[in-house]
Amino acid sequence: MIKISRSKETDLKISSVLLFSKKDLKDKTLTESFTQEDLLKIADSKEKFDYTKKGNHFNFAICSDQSDEQLRVSGSVIQKIISEKIDKLQIIGDEKSVILFSEGLILANYKFTKYLSEANENKLSEIIVSDGIKSSKVDELVNSCKVVYWTRDMVNEPVSYLTALKLSEEVAKAGDEAGFSVTVLNKSQIEALKMGGLLGVNRGSMDPPTFTIAEYKHPKAVNKNPIILVGKGVVYDTGGLSLKPTPGSMDCMKSDMAGAAAVAGAIYLAALQKLKINLIVLIPATDNRPGMDAYTPGDILTMHNGSTVEVLNTDAEGRLILADALSYADKYKPEVVIDAATLTGAAVRAIGTHASIVMGNASDEYFKELEEAGNQVHERVVRFPFWDEYYKEMKSTIADLKNIGGGNAGMITAGKFLEHFIKSPYIHMDVAGPTWLDAPEAYRPKGGTGSGVRLFYQFLKNRIK
Repeated sequence: MIKISRSKETDLKISSVLLFSKKDLKDKTLTESFTQEDLLKIADSKEKFDYTKKGNHFNFAICSDQSDEQLRVSGSVIQKIISEKIDKLQIIGDEKSVILFSEGLILANYKFTKYLSEANENKLSEIIVSDGIKSSKVDELVNSCKVVYWTRDMVNEPVSYLTALKLSEEVAKAGDEAGFSVTVLNKSQIEALKMGGLLGVNRGSMDPPTFTIAEYKHPKAVNKNPIILVGKGVVYDTGGLSLKPTPGSMDCMKSDMAGAAAVAGAIYLAALQKLKINLIVLIPATDNRPGMDAYTPGDILTMHNGSTVEVLNTDAEGRLILADALSYADKYKPEVVIDAATLTGAAVRAIGTHASIVMGNASDEYFKELEEAGNQVHERVVRFPFWDEYYKEMKSTIADLKNIGGGNAGMITAGKFLEHFIKSPYIHMDVAGPTWLDAPEAYRPKGGTGSGVRLFYQFLKNRIK
């Protein structure tokens, strides 16, 4: 990942980015490469930036009179111009603009090259900012980007490496580094807890399931009762016996644990930043395959809370493993429980890849805080209705519930199914859209995007304020 250094002086030998506001132009020229007239033209232009180039030496001027997200996107634009040409870039401007621009640039510089025999790594390896930028802001940016990189790596890893067990090991390694505790329950312990949803989905796999419990509690935590994040950890989803088609579906189903990666990344970043928070993360994990003694349509599973579920489609497996985790979450008497899951194609069809869908029975306060945090980091959320009429669609005639509803509003009926298994205040977040992209968008790469980490972190950070 790109290193960030702080320096007292500007080095004219190093390529630079000047982030300027129109109000800064009243009484001075900010750079030798651009006149005041040049900068005014840039500020009034559609692109909001221009640059000079001599060999591999660049001088960029970017008007900072833009939204936070536009500054991040500007960072990604500049990254595409310079990433393979220069190794250092100095960024000059006010603290907020520098941090936002740098965030977009660093996140855009990500590449997943682990399995390439000849990896074409980006040359850009260091950015230099003024020592007037607070070290705490720089450290926060470095930690945030580092964890997003980690989260993207987890989502991009194939199941040939990232089994349920390996996912739990990766979370444990992050815990050792950042200072949060991790307990991993094995199959026999999961059996003792009678987690019939997780065990049922795992029946077709050669690899055992895991149930990971990560806990971080700052000595001066602002919340007595923990906030719990639950992540769907289906490390690969074939659909089971209700087999998925391959093109545009099963071929990207290594990403079906993106919810688990996001909540693991959230506690990783919260611990690195030493947030004054009491936080628990729960990750039920398995792959979903049609082999071995695979569960079948028509099976009835008995869940952790004793409820029974009629399986009508083995490709609706995420809600089964989440249901057990949500029931387990109640033992902690949490303030609120939020799950993150790549749960339904219906969510993607409803709003695409630009936001996550949220719904639940928690107080409006939590939804407003999630929306605010999402707008701050541009990982937006859209609240959907959560009426009891949708729950009626999930009732079975031979069991307490069935695992699929009708043909409409599948993202909501899935949420109502999950609500059945938890007594605590609850928010369901369907992250199927933004956590995986088929083509890059600005600083979000093709493949795993790491979406959710920055949203959850900002949500937690705001609560401390």
